[in-house]
Amino acid sequence: MTYISRSVEIQASSERVWEVLSNIDCWPAWTPTVTSIQRAVRGPLAVGSQARIRQPKLPPAVWQITELDEGRSFTWVTRSPGVRVTARHSVEASESGSRATLSLQFSGLLGPLVAHLTRGLNERYLRFPASLRLGGLLPRVDESQPGADQTIGLRVIGVEAELLADAQHAQVLRQDHGADAP
Repeated sequence: MTYISRSVEIQASSERVWEVLSNIDCWPAWTPTVTSIQRAVRGPLAVGSQARIRQPKLPPAVWQITELDEGRSFTWVTRSPGVRVTARHSVEASESGSRATLSLQFSGLLGPLVAHLTRGLNERYLRFPASLRLGGLLPRVDESQPGADQTIGLRVIGVEAELLADAQHAQVLRQDHGADAP
């Protein structure tokens, strides 16, 4: 099993960040890591909701919401032969406003292999600050700084990656980065 996680501090209320993050229909407008989203049914997110997502350099995938804590987090899953990918998106209040976290977990017989082959791409896609600087979440969330550098309000909390090769020969690779101030 492979687990990758990244968090970022944003100087905006967790309610406002959740509003943007949970509006998945608008993701292609603010993040270059998603080119299109087609929802099976319009409306608010709900357990069982599905969306077909296209991302650069990845095959289209149908994601289904398996957990929803309204205003705080949602988890969804996509499957392909031998692979299950679980993604969790969460927002929590913090001293500076809020903390948004995205994590990916690869499981299944081929999960560790697929995670290894796509590791660099997945780590690039999880870089919140990159998509935020490209006119994404921060300008839509932190409107208190008109004309200010779009990196204001960001602080990467950490990156954590674990690779469990298999159940018998569990190998753990952990990578922690210090906080990056913009």
